[in-house]
Amino acid sequence: MTLYDRYINGETKQVYEDIYALGEDAFLPENLPDIEKVLTETFERVAYNLDILYVELTRINYLFRTEFKHNFHRPLLKPLPDTEELLAQLDNIVRPFGFVPLSLKMFYRIVGSCNFGWDYETNEDYFWEFADPIQISSLDSVVEELTDEDFLSELQEYYEEDGFASLELSADYYHKDNTSGGPPYSLQITDRPSIDADFLNEEHETTFIDYLRICFDRCGFSRIANPESDSDFRDFFNKVKPQLKPI
Repeated sequence: MTLYDRYINGETKQVYEDIYALGEDAFLPENLPDIEKVLTETFERVAYNLDILYVELTRINYLFRTEFKHNFHRPLLKPLPDTEELLAQLDNIVRPFGFVPLSLKMFYRIVGSCNFGWDYETNEDYFWEFADPIQISSLDSVVEELTDEDFLSELQEYYEEDGFASLELSADYYHKDNTSGGPPYSLQITDRPSIDADFLNEEHETTFIDYLRICFDRCGFSRIANPESDSDFRDFFNKVKPQLKPI
């Protein structure tokens, strides 16, 4: 049975454990097509789940931003028309530091971006405080940031100090609630081609794909660990969770 067949049959976590165990062999011609099918299915489910969450949150009057100076402000943004060109730029920029994980590339090709942060500029009376709503920055914003010379200098410093660099993708849960907090959640740039990588500065200390899995397990809010104990969130969770697809 292929990895894709197993994934479709419900072995979502185990399949990824087996993929990660392959290391660089995941990119061999006999393995990569099957793995790309798994990734495609995964991120199609991510896009589906985000659509469900957006609709259901809108129904309960969750306060998304409605004015967008930049694409990363948009609650949902489908893949950009120039995604492949932007990904090529991203590869070129990070080449001195390593490789962009395939998981992020597939996210940008299939999902686009998301920002379920509360619009605190309009109303600071949050539905759920410090709940850490899902947020993954848009591809154009990531590339634009990396073209800034000062930011690239900082990236070089981190690389020299830590031995790796990373791509900033999300504010931490304090900043999402307009409170001074820690460094942004970032995806590690790997020294060799990789399927996925560590999602840094986020409290679950896991990979990018598993972080998304945690978000959907908690209906878009990764810090609400026990929905049954949070009466304000429970009704939303009980309605929405059965609609979401496992990734």
